[in-house]
Amino acid sequence: MTLIHGDAVDMSAFAYARGAAPDVRARLRSSPADFFVDEDCDIALSGSGEHLWCRIEKTGLNTQDAVQALSRATGVHPRQIGFAGMKDRVAVTRQWLSIAWPIARDLPELGGIDGIEVLEMGRHERKLKRGAHRGNYFVLRLRGLEGDRDSLEADLADIRARGVPNYFGAQRFGHGGHNLGLSRALFAGKRLSRNRRGFALSAARSLLFNAVVDARVREGSWNTLIDGEAVMLDGSHSVFSLADTDQHDDALEQRLARFDIHPSGPMAGRGGNDVISGRAQALEQAVLAEYADLVAGLERCDVDAGRRALRLAVPSFDWQFEDDATLVLSFWLPPGAFATSVLREFVETTEEG
Repeated sequence: MTLIHGDAVDMSAFAYARGAAPDVRARLRSSPADFFVDEDCDIALSGSGEHLWCRIEKTGLNTQDAVQALSRATGVHPRQIGFAGMKDRVAVTRQWLSIAWPIARDLPELGGIDGIEVLEMGRHERKLKRGAHRGNYFVLRLRGLEGDRDSLEADLADIRARGVPNYFGAQRFGHGGHNLGLSRALFAGKRLSRNRRGFALSAARSLLFNAVVDARVREGSWNTLIDGEAVMLDGSHSVFSLADTDQHDDALEQRLARFDIHPSGPMAGRGGNDVISGRAQALEQAVLAEYADLVAGLERCDVDAGRRALRLAVPSFDWQFEDDATLVLSFWLPPGAFATSVLREFVETTEEG
């Protein structure tokens, strides 16, 4: 299966855990309020320090838009404004941002910024760092549902019971999936701005990971442990080799069933091969060999290898029908997980505008 066309990543080409693309259709983001995200960030603010933390609700703005808006309102350089995670533009989202703000200065006036409402403010000693949040709560409304409701509910129950393949979503590949062109330009020696370089490296690593997930889904092992597996602990980046464990198979299977551990795939870069062996290693090597130029480019750019869980657990997944054609979903996902990767397993969505 061809996953890319030229420099465009084709998300529809990645394999589905259910075996085929869903036959249910719906509209997503008929309005920003239909895609609500609330960042789960439980850091206790100290009440003092040189950073002003603001919890905001934004509508029709992505996180970078919000940073720029706060920068204009305060005169603080965007690099002095911190955030934990990127949030979508066509959505209503709540998240924390931190602004470098000396203690001696009066608090800034942050009312009247289009698309932004400040919900809370407090001081802290440190800047908010990327990935500092626990995760995100989602409430999504799908409208204009078309398809068999019994089949849909069976798919929803299956997702809650066994999770979904942990694909990187289309957002990682830019408009039309074309950020891979940036990757190849960078690896060919083109100089890129800091942001564009980050997009390029992210697109390449995300494609390589998704390609391995795709291969594991096609062979039916995305949610099982295979020989030589690099096993990832849930909620962390800690990994152990299946070859090194003295646990019995049934104990590992029990941990897998309760989402305590997951099979993992490669975040390509330098090193990282010492934790995987056997059939798992052979499968990854075969997949990555098809994209040898991207692997080599990441290594030349001094990107360190890592691992990411192949499976995304969604045990909090819940749903209700507002009417025959409107479905409301609620669930929590950890940082780095994509709501669109959950949706793609049971519905084909179109977005207005």
